[in-house]
Amino acid sequence: MSQKPRPNSPDAPQASQEAPLADTLNQQIGVLTRREVEARILQPFVKALTVKFGEEAVLEVLLDTVIDAAKDVGNTMREGSPDASMAAFASHWEPWFRGGALEVDTLTQTDNEWRFNVTRCRYAELYRSLGMADLGATLSCNRDAALVEGFANDIDFSRSQTIMQGASHCDFHYRKKEASEE
Repeated sequence: MSQKPRPNSPDAPQASQEAPLADTLNQQIGVLTRREVEARILQPFVKALTVKFGEEAVLEVLLDTVIDAAKDVGNTMREGSPDASMAAFASHWEPWFRGGALEVDTLTQTDNEWRFNVTRCRYAELYRSLGMADLGATLSCNRDAALVEGFANDIDFSRSQTIMQGASHCDFHYRKKEASEE
């Protein structure tokens, strides 16, 4: 029986020096499907880590990781946009809405403000069906502010409630900061 070479031995395969493959999963499969795949992988992993390291430590690392990933997605959205306008930001949201993942009532959509209510959230339904309602906000809802932060530093995000937390709807509000706020 042959043994695999140790990671840093001369016989070990060397890591490629090429740039990492661009992440196009959101565009290819939609965000809801992506979140389901991620959740099914993360659920047993988070449980195992919680047993070994404790819930608080694991949730802190998970939250930090999710927020960093969302900022990276926002940066990628910005790189693929002609500018950092509200319209450009909103134009990237199709993968999040795909397949009825979010049912939305748009209240305002201007150059300076995008306000909408999510009246049905299949992300919340997904996490509940997987027995992960307690992690749903960490894995999905907490990305929203970080996403826009990665996209543009002159757009604020606020939300006072979510379906994931038991509210009747999620109230999204993106708005351009005043020049004095930047």
